[in-house]
Amino acid sequence: MTTSSGEAAHRLHQSVRDALGRQIVSGELSTGAVLTLEGIQATYEVSRPVAREAVRVLQAMGMVATRRRVGITVLPRQEWNVFDPLVIRWRLDGEGRREQLLSLSELRRGFEPIAARLSAERAQPEHHGALARAVADMVVHAAAGDLEAYLEADTVFHRVLLSACGNEMLAAFGDVVAELLAGRTHHHLMPATPNPTAIELHEKVALAIRNGDPDTAEESMRAIIDEAAEALAAADDPP
Repeated sequence: MTTSSGEAAHRLHQSVRDALGRQIVSGELSTGAVLTLEGIQATYEVSRPVAREAVRVLQAMGMVATRRRVGITVLPRQEWNVFDPLVIRWRLDGEGRREQLLSLSELRRGFEPIAARLSAERAQPEHHGALARAVADMVVHAAAGDLEAYLEADTVFHRVLLSACGNEMLAAFGDVVAELLAGRTHHHLMPATPNPTAIELHEKVALAIRNGDPDTAEESMRAIIDEAAEALAAADDPP
């Protein structure tokens, strides 16, 4: 199957977007640095529309601003949309990934235990089934030592839980949690074998939600976050 010109352009602008985003996050492109479309075109050997689209996305994230007669200016971190999954991913790819993961863990403490409590009050039968299947998959993949498959099951669990809480604003944190979990795995900050205690806590949350026990659901979710934060603090620095 041949790749259409539209798909090729989309991949190109993603590549340029990611390269620029990582440079901004790392500080290689510092606050106040000024770029031009012509310079981006020349550096990455792309067309003007591709360069413009990459800049448009970065502008929507609050990472750059475009001004007539000035160019494309890199904005300070305070302007970034730090909840954007791509911004989180780029930060996790840089030298400050441990600090970013700890920051995300602190954020999780503020919303995921509450989401678990609400899910125990509001979840529907389809949510109960999905949570149980996710836990069963975690058990299987942990035993097999398949961290990527384990990550997928773990991510499903947390997305379902956030969806089950019945609050669309809490549910919107699904991508944030997904990037946190992926960052731990992909940057070797997960144990080689997932902690059985963590899996047991996930099962405890699922059962509490099924049984309509908000206190246990909230308490167990907080324990999951604390266990992950402790494991992160104890992990060796990644290469």
